[in-house]
Amino acid sequence: MPRRLIFVTFAAAGALAAQIAMQHSDRLPELNASNWFGPKPEPISGVASVIDGDTIEVRGQRIRFNGIDAPESKQYCDDAKGFEYPCGRRSAEALDTFLAASRPVQCTFVTWDRYHRFVGDCRRADGASVATWMVEHGQALDWPRYSHGAMRHSRRRRGAAKVGMWVGNFQAPWDWRASHADGAAPSSQPLGMVSRKLLAQSGYSCEPRRYCSQISSCDEAQWYLHNCSWGRKLDRDGDGVACETLC
Repeated sequence: MPRRLIFVTFAAAGALAAQIAMQHSDRLPELNASNWFGPKPEPISGVASVIDGDTIEVRGQRIRFNGIDAPESKQYCDDAKGFEYPCGRRSAEALDTFLAASRPVQCTFVTWDRYHRFVGDCRRADGASVATWMVEHGQALDWPRYSHGAMRHSRRRRGAAKVGMWVGNFQAPWDWRASHADGAAPSSQPLGMVSRKLLAQSGYSCEPRRYCSQISSCDEAQWYLHNCSWGRKLDRDGDGVACETLC
């Protein structure tokens, strides 16, 4: 078949397809983000359940704070004396206390993230910005990739004042996730104060993190194994017995 005839045939087919598309364009959805996830959501207001230091849940909707990143639930940092402590859990507890002081919280939609979480700017009932407070108190970091520098002044002030994570050494949450595959996905459960009753009964504490060389008894080692996020590290062979030289 001559090359010119092939070209004419394809051109005609393209014109026909374009005409059909124009005739039925009212039936074809636009290929943009608003059609993937529906209309832009209205602001959400209510009492929040804390998931972690940068994520809450309000009336069944998971909400990620815009422009900040808090340590992950399983993340540990070093305090001023070099002892490890659960900075992810500490951040979540600080957020929970902050929100409880002036309810409800209201969040205005910004975008959706890759986990289909509502990303928003949130404020307490008294108007205080949740994201700004978390950064100013060293419980979360300004995330320049998404904040576009909106909280750079808060970040500088808190780093100089040495509060929250800034009192010691820490890894930025985005770097921590990159080096911990199991910490890449968001937390699925609200903040739980699961160990407080057990702590009162036993006298043990998950803070700071410990090693077998720092533990004095088999019972203590087993308590850490079953009640602390880092406890499984005490059971190197995975047989359910921590620090076997003590038992």
